[in-house]
Amino acid sequence: MRGAPVAFTNPNADEIRQLLREIRSVAVLGLSPNESRPSFRVAKGLQNKGYRIIPVRPMVVEVLGEKAYPDLESLPEKPDIVDVFRAAEHVPEIVESCIALGIKRIWLQEGIVHEDAAMRARNAGITVVMDRCLWRDCMKLCST
Repeated sequence: MRGAPVAFTNPNADEIRQLLREIRSVAVLGLSPNESRPSFRVAKGLQNKGYRIIPVRPMVVEVLGEKAYPDLESLPEKPDIVDVFRAAEHVPEIVESCIALGIKRIWLQEGIVHEDAAMRARNAGITVVMDRCLWRDCMKLCST
């Protein structure tokens, strides 16, 4: 008899704090150039906190003074983390890209939940944070 599938759980607060202290470059997937969008506000806050923002969005040239790229495969370097602002249905494809590219951290913003993809990423050795706001956690956990 097989046990129930293991449900995804996020890293604890100390692990998230450590992750936020280790990263420097953040590829923001779905970063909008529209200042009223959550992705823009989060990226701007992270940029003001000293993180390097790498916009990833097709048909956008630049956001927050940084050159934008159409997809993760187009990035000139591997980011420390991918911050996802895309619908949950796109997460499996994003996870596969991260696995193929050797990206070791994925953050799925608040409201984005895909347990199967999160477990696939974790099983591939990727640290996953799901359904949390990177900026809010940064402000809460790294303010000291």
